[in-house]
Amino acid sequence: MLATSQKIRRNGQWDETHGTVMLNYEDRFLRRRMLRTAQNEEFLVDLSQTTSLDGGDAFELADGRLIEVVAAEEDLFAVTGPDLTRLAWHIGNRHTPCQIEPDRLVIRRDHVIRDMLLKLGATVQDIRAPFNPEGGAYGHGRTHGHSH
Repeated sequence: MLATSQKIRRNGQWDETHGTVMLNYEDRFLRRRMLRTAQNEEFLVDLSQTTSLDGGDAFELADGRLIEVVAAEEDLFAVTGPDLTRLAWHIGNRHTPCQIEPDRLVIRRDHVIRDMLLKLGATVQDIRAPFNPEGGAYGHGRTHGHSH
């Protein structure tokens, strides 16, 4: 019988997991999809609404087992410079998801954004790492469909 998950547990709400599933940033935004764990078990995710997941969240299977979400490594840019606040404003003004760290900004690779940042005096370095951008201002996860 195929395992199913209709519940998400947020980071830190469990003692142990029974497997892991590695998902990139795009794949961590889902409602209904078949997934395969690192332990080679397939299960169906069937959530009531599209949900944004973070590394460390878990799918709760119908039988109570938890499958932890691991953020996969992705091709990214690490952005540094003398005025990170200004650079972050320009990135946000283009609605580009951004992971904010004390000494750098991390974004998905995009040559147009890279060229803009270089013209603003940033240093842009290719990196490969999990991508965990800042969530939306109005709750957990991504902001979609907002208006200006």
